Amino acid sequence: MVLGAKTYSSNAPFLDAGFDRNLFDGWITRMFDSPVTVLSSRLTEPLEWPGTTIESGDPVEVVTRLKAESDVPLRSHGSLTLNRALLNAGLIDTIEVTVFPVISGTTGVDRIFDGADDFDLELLEARTFDGHTQVLTYRPTRHS
Repeated sequence: MVLGAKTYSSNAPFLDAGFDRNLFDGWITRMFDSPVTVLSSRLTEPLEWPGTTIESGDPVEVVTRLKAESDVPLRSHGSLTLNRALLNAGLIDTIEVTVFPVISGTTGVDRIFDGADDFDLELLEARTFDGHTQVLTYRPTRHS
């Protein structure tokens, strides 16, 4: 997993020993059990999340190196600013978007693709959970 500092900080409380991890689905539990690299110039080690390291360099350079060194695909959860930078640098192989059955036009904060270049998205997979929530997986190709 590769996370930005904000996403790490918002998820770290769920690692508290007293938190009931049975409240999460398998994907979230696997995420909490995965080795994590946090891209941050403001956080310092040690971090509460076991198996977590901090990289303070340029995120594009760090992820380029991690992709070359890793035996498994990298994942990033949340971290909108980080993901936009990686997408614009051509480092994102697939985008997974979860669509929840709610409109947050007034209370919503970040639109996920603000600041991204133009891309065509090829739909690779669509799954529906609980009859409402969809997970859409796309392959991005820079729009020419």
